[in-house]
Amino acid sequence: MRDRIRFLSGVLLASVVAGLPVTAQETSQSSAGTLTATTIADGLEHPWALSVLPDGRFLVTERPGRLRVIADGVAGEPITGLPEVVARGQGGLLDVTLGPDFSETGQLYLSYAEPGEGGTGTAVMSARLELEGNSGRLVDQAVIFRMNNFDGSTRHFGSRIVVGNDGNLFVTLGERGSENRAQDPADLAGGVVRIAPDGSVPEDNPQLEGWAPEFWSIGHRNPQGATLRESDGALFAVEHGARGGDELNLVEAGKNYGWPEIAYGTNYDGSPIGVGETQPGMEQPLHYWDPSISPSGLDFYEGALFPGWEGDLLLGGLSGTLLVRLDMDGDAVVGEERLFQGVLGRIRDVTAGPDGAIYLITDAGNGRLIRIAPEEV
Repeated sequence: MRDRIRFLSGVLLASVVAGLPVTAQETSQSSAGTLTATTIADGLEHPWALSVLPDGRFLVTERPGRLRVIADGVAGEPITGLPEVVARGQGGLLDVTLGPDFSETGQLYLSYAEPGEGGTGTAVMSARLELEGNSGRLVDQAVIFRMNNFDGSTRHFGSRIVVGNDGNLFVTLGERGSENRAQDPADLAGGVVRIAPDGSVPEDNPQLEGWAPEFWSIGHRNPQGATLRESDGALFAVEHGARGGDELNLVEAGKNYGWPEIAYGTNYDGSPIGVGETQPGMEQPLHYWDPSISPSGLDFYEGALFPGWEGDLLLGGLSGTLLVRLDMDGDAVVGEERLFQGVLGRIRDVTAGPDGAIYLITDAGNGRLIRIAPEEV
């Protein structure tokens, strides 16, 4: 689950969506019948992350550095008080995640490419959102995490934020295009960190010898989707491979996920990566893609509109230009269904809404917020 408060807003979201004008629709056949994709809003500049507010409106980041509320199919004026971001290459304003107590406090978390000594790095800001109409301001801002080694790369920021069942935060970090950083346990790159809401290190982090205390896991290339299975607090993440070898992983404490020592793809020039596909002490993915789809965004489906999909994973594909459903049986992937392939564009983020519909955003200069539902809903 991406935002743990979202079930509070199901009825409100359904009423909001029901009143929206239909601007564009596409269809796709699926195991659940005909699906309709309805554009709720467009004109977004490279949107990166999507959250549903308790009142049924939407909160969306745009990579150039804007955070907007979307209501009645229209994006409001940019929210003020955001951090300075470096919007070059794959960098900019990236994820937004609501705190569990957002309804009472307005607490949220943002990840972004931060300027600093040596170049840029992934950082996380904590703030409170004070809404005013369809805009507002951030207050009580605090940078609670930043990478310890900035560089001049504009690639592989990772940057998904997931709130655990205990209230601590998981943050995914790319290796910034320098693959060997993912195997350096003192370098906060190419891994997943776990921090408290104030940025401190939880006492029960793995804290293995030589590891930076923030690390939960290492050996990741560029994880751009992550979500929690609420029933047991398990963290799942998807990451980009090179030429093939995109992965879905169950991300566990103290584990090494292998990049760049093992992989199911090749380098872009076709040469082999590392020592092959397996290595003692390194984890295997639950699922991988070859050729690549460039997975981004990840959420478990929980809702009434697609009862046969309950507990399955949903993710977007950037280069694959598709929506993917992974049929889950516990921790095992037992099937894959590809939807809207080549129809909607580059899908950057996906979330299962409290009304049972699926919401996604497309990564483009004229990006869209789209609702997926059965044809008659």
